[in-house]
Amino acid sequence: MLIVKKFGGSSVADKEKIYNVAKRCIEDYKKGNDVVVVLSAMGKSTDHLIAQAKEINPNASKREIDMLMTTGEQISVTLMAMAIDALGVPSVSLNAFQVAMHTTSKYGSARLKKIDSDRIKNELASKKIVVVTGFQGINKFDDFTTLGRGGSDTTAVAIASALHADLCEIYTDVDGVYTADPRVVPTAKKLNEITYDEMLELATLGAGVLHNRSVEMAKKYGVELIVRSSLNKNEGTLVKEVCKMEKMLVSGVVADKNAARIAVLGLEDSPGIAFKLFNHLARHNVNVDIILQSVGRNGTKDISFTVAEDDLDEAVGILERHRNTSLHWENIDIEKDVAKVSIVGAGMMTNAGVAAKMFEALYNIGVNIKMISTSEIRVTVLIDEKHVNKAVQAIHEKFVLGE
Repeated sequence: MLIVKKFGGSSVADKEKIYNVAKRCIEDYKKGNDVVVVLSAMGKSTDHLIAQAKEINPNASKREIDMLMTTGEQISVTLMAMAIDALGVPSVSLNAFQVAMHTTSKYGSARLKKIDSDRIKNELASKKIVVVTGFQGINKFDDFTTLGRGGSDTTAVAIASALHADLCEIYTDVDGVYTADPRVVPTAKKLNEITYDEMLELATLGAGVLHNRSVEMAKKYGVELIVRSSLNKNEGTLVKEVCKMEKMLVSGVVADKNAARIAVLGLEDSPGIAFKLFNHLARHNVNVDIILQSVGRNGTKDISFTVAEDDLDEAVGILERHRNTSLHWENIDIEKDVAKVSIVGAGMMTNAGVAAKMFEALYNIGVNIKMISTSEIRVTVLIDEKHVNKAVQAIHEKFVLGE
């Protein structure tokens, strides 16, 4: 059996935790399994590297930032291989070059294209535990690239797919996937299983358990994931294509505080204006979520939408640059202190009144809704950020505890 195990930074933050992970990997190895371990950088080391970069050069190129960021994972895999070796089991550490993890050329948020599996297979054939850097790859210029925050999850799934692994385990500091963030909702329930589609929505909407691109890749290549704790041996949450027929109406309630609202007022009310606006944003990789367009009046209309707060300045800059060319608008209104709250569940598809039930929960606690977006398995609302915790608690109580 071939097992890919991914451990996050908090799981390898110090000597004691590194040895704890090493022992868990050795347990599976001694059962006769082939083991590949994917690691993030130790503890908060990535944050420290970012701080150092800003201190030296606040405007450093993304290429140099990636070169710096990849050192964190190289330290963690090397120390892990040393720990496994010290415990009497042969091990080898490999970085993105040594494996050859090919990515696109976009520094800071590259996407994996192909993984050469020969080196890993050869090392496994020599009965070693292989420890591989997560979060990084190499582009066509032979430069290091990084996959964005949480990218080690994607590395693990990609390696599991390339090796046709029997199991891909993602270890975190929680026992699995919960119906809400247990730190905000103490009554949140751990799910035994969840579909790829539900997990992808939760990850995209702000749940920090899995990187959304890792779920996307797992679904595409049929890699079953197990999310479990690195601190205990409890059964985790299985992420797969199909779950049991009778399940909860809502699988999770999630909040995303990294949101901002942009309202473009007085846009020309003509065919193609929405295309032009959002095409400009898309060409600069600015993702847009909730969109609301007003009814046209006096030859103009208003379009409001949400972006990640991290992308706000860039989005406004793009709109400003095109104001007197392809776009004509009167004013831009910006709101930063907002948050998205979403419910996700495959059971919503066949049940009427789900959105109304969510809105009732918010009405009962006096929270106003600014914008609404829906899909077959998701309802998202935009609210004031100051209300986000009580909103999540009220919605969770209405759907999960009320079932």
